[in-house]
Amino acid sequence: MHVFDLALWLFFCYSFLGWLAETALAAVRTRKYVDRSLLFGPVCVVYGAAGLLISASLGELSGSWFFLFLGSAIYATVVEWLAGHMLEKLTHTRWWDYSGHRWNLDGYISLRSSALWGLLGLALVRWGNPLLAGLYELLPPLAGRILLWVLLAVLALDILATGLTLGGVSGKLPRVEAAGNRLAALTVRMGTWVLGKTEGRIRKAHPEATFRAGPRERSAVFAQGCGFYKLFWLFLIGAFLGDVTETIFCRVTVGVWMSRSSVVWGPFSIVWGLAMALATLLLYQYKDRPVSFLFVAGTLLGGAYEYLCSVFTEVVFGTVFWDYSHIPFNLGGRVNLLYCFFWGFAAVAWFRIFYPKLSALIERLPKRPGQILTWALAAFFLCDIAVSAGALARCDARARGEAPQSAWEEYLDDHYPDERMNEIYPAAVRID
Repeated sequence: MHVFDLALWLFFCYSFLGWLAETALAAVRTRKYVDRSLLFGPVCVVYGAAGLLISASLGELSGSWFFLFLGSAIYATVVEWLAGHMLEKLTHTRWWDYSGHRWNLDGYISLRSSALWGLLGLALVRWGNPLLAGLYELLPPLAGRILLWVLLAVLALDILATGLTLGGVSGKLPRVEAAGNRLAALTVRMGTWVLGKTEGRIRKAHPEATFRAGPRERSAVFAQGCGFYKLFWLFLIGAFLGDVTETIFCRVTVGVWMSRSSVVWGPFSIVWGLAMALATLLLYQYKDRPVSFLFVAGTLLGGAYEYLCSVFTEVVFGTVFWDYSHIPFNLGGRVNLLYCFFWGFAAVAWFRIFYPKLSALIERLPKRPGQILTWALAAFFLCDIAVSAGALARCDARARGEAPQSAWEEYLDDHYPDERMNEIYPAAVRID
């Protein structure tokens, strides 16, 4: 069974099961049928995304009930928090509210719901995934693949129609009378019908939902608040400082200078850069909370993030970039308790000391030149990450004795041979 096919199958199964559970629960509460899905189809993407994330990252913890429960609760809670705030921003309404629960945060997550996510994650990894994988294997290979691609195409159209509706496009469509020919008139009619049906279905579940984007507030200050520009520059600064910090740390503890970069061009650690940007995104509105809150949030989120990065790099590149097996209280060598506490201290120091100063420094950039420079650097990083991923893939392929099959692979072999890759990633260990 192809890994991509299995991932799609699990995503659609858990999306459907989530929709079924949400709709049934709403029917019991309101004594009538209420479609709880944002999309037309019987799917709740939040459940599918959370289920797939848990399955891909925590499958190896099936024998450790406590850590499987804890990891599932953390990952699914983050997905739920992001989805809730994104939907509120798009529709100006709340799609669920846990304000009546004790120990809730913004009404979008709560200790009770997180515990339920943990139990669901435990069940899906231990029993759900094997059962669903067995069901998929009963399908003929060609029929199963066709089914998945059809479902994927329908989901893409569903997401497009819903996105256009939430963006207020239905009110901007031209009138049928203004169409220049029959084909244009038919296109307008179909678009109006689809968007009208989508809006009507969403209003049945949430009558207060808004489908018109309000006017954007324009600021003369570059990267004000916590938007894309601010997060990108924090990623850039974090990637550089992370590489420098790890390089000095290795010199002090091991006695040698070694590269700690994640990419082949420049001293940048993608893991550190993403950590700084994601921490700001998730905890920005809580930056004034007590130190204890920031420490606990940083410890849990940082440990979960580092574990996910370890699994991702091992699965995608077949390489272990760090191993904490020699440190007490580690989990599979991917994370350890001491470094999780470091993430907590880092979260406190970040919001109490470093973020205000760096944020003010970034906002001092002239607005237009700052935007141009940001997009130029973003293009550079995308190229850097693509070349680095290709070089790592070729390094893995060479270890298996595979010859280059294209001019691109020959270029990578010429410019990034094993000697060069060992210099860039001296601590990396290839695994089967």
